[in-house]
Amino acid sequence: MAELVYPPVIGAARTLFKVLDLRFDIAGTEHIPRTGGAVLVSNHIGYLDFVFAGLTARPAKRLVRFMAKESVFRHKVSGPLMRAMKHIPVDRAQGEDAFRHALTSLRSGEIIGVFPEATISQSFTLKKFKTGAARMAQEAGVPLLPVALWGTQRLWTKGHKRNFGRNHFPITVRVGEPMPADPQESAATLTSRLRERMQDLLEAAQRAYPDKPKGPEDAWWLPAHLGGTAPPAPAV
Repeated sequence: MAELVYPPVIGAARTLFKVLDLRFDIAGTEHIPRTGGAVLVSNHIGYLDFVFAGLTARPAKRLVRFMAKESVFRHKVSGPLMRAMKHIPVDRAQGEDAFRHALTSLRSGEIIGVFPEATISQSFTLKKFKTGAARMAQEAGVPLLPVALWGTQRLWTKGHKRNFGRNHFPITVRVGEPMPADPQESAATLTSRLRERMQDLLEAAQRAYPDKPKGPEDAWWLPAHLGGTAPPAPAV
């Protein structure tokens, strides 16, 4: 079936990025498989993370179907777009239907995008991961694709006004090698290994990031352990 909405939305997003004069440093896209199902797993630091994580699949000519909270699908603007792009609504109180929907998509060869922290990390560090992504990959017999984003929080994140001025913001993205999801391994252990791998990727993205805060008032987007003023990370 032809994709009538997703490609134009990607085109509109790329135009917006040019208007904002964003600078991209994306590495590891060769790890995105050109065919077959996979669970793309990303950290979550800003409202537009699904856009930036989805960009990693463009060189492989793939589209990522993201799992997102149901309220996004009820919005009068984002709802029709999300449904047309075949993203998957998640009712956090009853997630079984979304899980089954994702499994069906994975088995049919789709890439499903998941934020295992379930919500934006206001400390900009990795929160505790839920095991759903690992369980999905194990049941569908597909690999996990770890992705780390950095810099997206400066555009629009929880507790801060969105900043869509022409700011020359760098956006750094790192894609790791696919991780096999052995069904004989416990989902908790696999999730722990996934989180460790994503921590390595996140630290690599932070080291590569070319910008520093311009002063104390601009240090909000940097984690406390890196000298910024973001809230301290909760214990995991």
